[in-house]
Amino acid sequence: MSDVPDLRNAALASKAWPYEEARKLLKRWPEGKPADQPMIFETGYGPSGLPHIGTWNEVARTTFVRQAYEELTGGGATRLIAFSDDMDGLRKVPDNVPNQELLTENLGRPLTRIPDPFGTHESFAHHNNAMLRSFLDRFGFEYEFVSATDCYTSGEFDAVIRKVLHGWDAIMGVMLPTLREDRRKTYSPVLPISPTTGRVLQVPVEVIDAEAGLVAFDDEDGGRIQQSAFGGLAKLQWKVDWAARWVALEVDYEMSGKDLIDSVVQSGKIARVLGGRPPDGFNYEMFLDEKGEKISKSKGNGLSLEDWLRYGSEESLAFYIYREPKRAKSLHIGVIPRAVDEYWQFRGNYPGQPIEQKLGNPVHHIHNGKVPEGTLPLTYGLLLNLVSLPGVADKDTAWRFVQRYAPGTSAETDPELDQLIGLAVNYARDFVVPELRRRPPNAMEIEALRDLDSELATLPSEADGEAIQHAVFEVGKRHPFESLRAWFQALYEILLGSSQGPRLGSFIALYGIDNSRKLIAEALG
Repeated sequence: MSDVPDLRNAALASKAWPYEEARKLLKRWPEGKPADQPMIFETGYGPSGLPHIGTWNEVARTTFVRQAYEELTGGGATRLIAFSDDMDGLRKVPDNVPNQELLTENLGRPLTRIPDPFGTHESFAHHNNAMLRSFLDRFGFEYEFVSATDCYTSGEFDAVIRKVLHGWDAIMGVMLPTLREDRRKTYSPVLPISPTTGRVLQVPVEVIDAEAGLVAFDDEDGGRIQQSAFGGLAKLQWKVDWAARWVALEVDYEMSGKDLIDSVVQSGKIARVLGGRPPDGFNYEMFLDEKGEKISKSKGNGLSLEDWLRYGSEESLAFYIYREPKRAKSLHIGVIPRAVDEYWQFRGNYPGQPIEQKLGNPVHHIHNGKVPEGTLPLTYGLLLNLVSLPGVADKDTAWRFVQRYAPGTSAETDPELDQLIGLAVNYARDFVVPELRRRPPNAMEIEALRDLDSELATLPSEADGEAIQHAVFEVGKRHPFESLRAWFQALYEILLGSSQGPRLGSFIALYGIDNSRKLIAEALG
């Protein structure tokens, strides 16, 4: 990597989006934060369900910006807060948890006061928070976990709740115009917790004494209650809560999905009412499924992190979510092979690039400037075609072909290649092989295949991919195909059972000339 001054100068001019975002923070604090306080980044998580790929996406992208800021400032102090909204009342029972009746009985109660349906933790929220922390730790994210319940019950949020009570009318002025008429009648910036049922109440609230934190409301049994809004006896309505959190924790940067643009605007106005300023950030676009529809947890049309990691590496996922965050992107099984190969292509380009190009290379951000050395001798796409063939559907067999193609490699010395072979075997078994349909050749194609077989027979068994590719080209030119592309497509369809495929010279070199001639013989019947 270049000297630090060169890196900082290049980062100040770089158009890579993490640097553009990080430069917002330099403008936010032109003289630096007072008393060398750290720049505070935040991501939020609702523990009413298990953590998912969207959670990973937000933490990873925020981490890219955090790292970019540290490069811009030569190591300026930062913190990343992973905040859990675990004081929320449970509104809906998730489909993917046990003991549904237990959760149904506790609808409306704060998530940290609902028994754990898994029976392993103090509460449902404690279980999901533990999952979140394990989830983030698994991928090496550096963060500080903060619980909303702890902030409310410890009194840490009392000062900002007091500001909410003092700014009640101004906050209502922000929120009421955004609500339907029936919602306006019950809307309250503060949600008291019922002393009789323990539920978070969506009821009108009267401020009795803002300084003392005293409020009044009608409880579920109809009785009029006066109680404190401090110490965890109430929580804030979520847009107010978001603003209060920014102010109380002095958050400088938080990104969110495009679906929350209006919420960001309203929470920003409320933050100013509370005497703070909203954080910088941006709204990223949502992911789409293979049909182009927005991914939804309730629809179940998303892709889980476990799904991706069964077929692609963690680095390939980070590469995929790094690129074009403000553009809607498909997120489904079909995008994985290309993401894997593009990750390795960009990683291979990195060492020879000037510093300016390195900072625009996704792998710089994925690896925080410490990009591992080494490349792979073959692509994921090429491996997929190999392991989709009969008799090569397991990792050990695939390795024998790879070691002939790339002598000196092994599972022990090349762990990333070993991982890639295993991922390709999984993908081919689950998605490629079931869809393969090899078609018979027509009369013209039969003649061309016989010609190709004769040509391959003249090549030495150790011929490289370039020599084999040249031979395939020459055969195609000798026969009346509409184009060479049509010739290659015919070979893919007849020999591999797919309308597209790898560079054939490389594939035949990997699979072996004798084995490839057997494929041709099978096609010719």
